[in-house]
Amino acid sequence: MSNFYFTAFEKNGEILFNEVWEFENEKEAKIEGRKRIEEKGVQDKTYRLVNSSGKVILFHV
Repeated sequence: MSNFYFTAFEKNGEILFNEVWEFENEKEAKIEGRKRIEEKGVQDKTYRLVNSSGKVILFHV
């Protein structure tokens, strides 16, 4: 399992979520990350999901 870092923001910069998620790999992070984002209801907010090296896996403005 690898750590991935998820952050979601409001337009004014307020942080809505700042969490560490664990996934087996980047492919799983993309698929399962999208599901978690929808479950949290922030799919239309600004968010990012990055791996432990800082590589962007998912991003939305």
